[in-house]
Amino acid sequence: MVNVPRLVIAAPASGSGKTTVATGLMAAFAARGLAVSPHKVGPDYIDPGYHSLATGRPGRNLDAYICGTDLIAPLFAHGSAGCDLAVVEGVMGLYDGASEQGELASTAQVAKLLRAPVVLVVDASSQSRSVAALVHGFASWDPEVRIGGVILNKVASDRHEALLRDALDESGLPVLGVLRRAPQVATPSRHLGLVPVAERQGDAVDAVRAMGERVLAGCDLDALMALARSAPALADEAWEPAYAVVERPRPVVAVAGGAAFTFAYAEHAELLTAAGAEVVVFDPLRDEKLPAGTAGLVIGGGFPEMYAPELSANEPLRRAVTELAVGGAPVAAECAGLLYLARELDGKPMCGVLDAEARMSERLTLGYRQAVAVSDSPLAVAGTRMRGHEFHRTVLEPGAGTTPAWGMHQPERRVEGYVQRGVHASYLHTHWAAAPSVAHRFVEHCLAR
Repeated sequence: MVNVPRLVIAAPASGSGKTTVATGLMAAFAARGLAVSPHKVGPDYIDPGYHSLATGRPGRNLDAYICGTDLIAPLFAHGSAGCDLAVVEGVMGLYDGASEQGELASTAQVAKLLRAPVVLVVDASSQSRSVAALVHGFASWDPEVRIGGVILNKVASDRHEALLRDALDESGLPVLGVLRRAPQVATPSRHLGLVPVAERQGDAVDAVRAMGERVLAGCDLDALMALARSAPALADEAWEPAYAVVERPRPVVAVAGGAAFTFAYAEHAELLTAAGAEVVVFDPLRDEKLPAGTAGLVIGGGFPEMYAPELSANEPLRRAVTELAVGGAPVAAECAGLLYLARELDGKPMCGVLDAEARMSERLTLGYRQAVAVSDSPLAVAGTRMRGHEFHRTVLEPGAGTTPAWGMHQPERRVEGYVQRGVHASYLHTHWAAAPSVAHRFVEHCLAR
């Protein structure tokens, strides 16, 4: 049984203040000495970095599209084990999910799967009595979603607050917090959202501290904790990464990290370790060698376009990566990793493993994808079906090699990515908890070298 007190922080729409409130709540409760488990609905890699900074624990994603609805509660139980409280930040508006898929992957669906009360963060900056109609509509839309209270954001004055509270008295939902209009906490953004924590550690610490102080001053933490404790127990077993631990040599799997490669799900490293690998993180911006004994390489997502000159200047590491890939070692590259393996990025030489060139684009490519493996690779056998997510403002030309990685079935049919020797490189972000055989197969290929 999973009996962790929990809250889902949602909003009527993006831009209402979910991230500020959720991160601030995590920081405020952690400052009280509670062990807080941070979670994020959807495939977002960036917000969990701020959540981790606020709580001292890995930020984890709950993505019902990629991982499936059956894994949401088990993944939640795994991440929240031993914690006093779990805070789940929603995505977009409360009822917004995967395009043309009904409620799938919405915050509302995840809240229902977790049987968790929802706190609705409302941008009240341009309304007074109408706030009650808005809240009533969201609270009554789906009777299975339990909205337990409201946090009012961007409130102008005492008078404005009084009008809002008076209106919400009629809704029957308590006001659990009021945040006044104030200069936004310094969380700079760029083309894919917030700047990741790894790129602004000192400033990010200050930003998270400010969010915590703001929430502590404006929210009723005792009432919020009481609401969290009202969540019933879940009859779900925790997801367990150690499905494949066996007595055998432990191959070293090098995983790219540092400021240029910040997009990673915590479960990937856990699964590789459980499958028998020794996971060693390295920084392509600073390290001139791969970790000693590297038998396989994982290069996830991030912002290589922001660091192209520095990545290019690290010629010793680029040569080491190229030699490893040409030698047939298993290499799994997603998005940023794909660009790093290309011949060049925005005119700067990269590793040259793939005969392709990458450049920045004005167009944002964003959305869930249904994919099938076109070719056998260290990640999957041909015909394997997986769900994933694309999130980039770069273009790779050509977009697919002679042996593509994936055939895409949503939103349009196309082939994408590269499979050559032991390399599997693609724009598609996947969550291996949805298909643990990926990690097992990758480690088996490392052992076979």
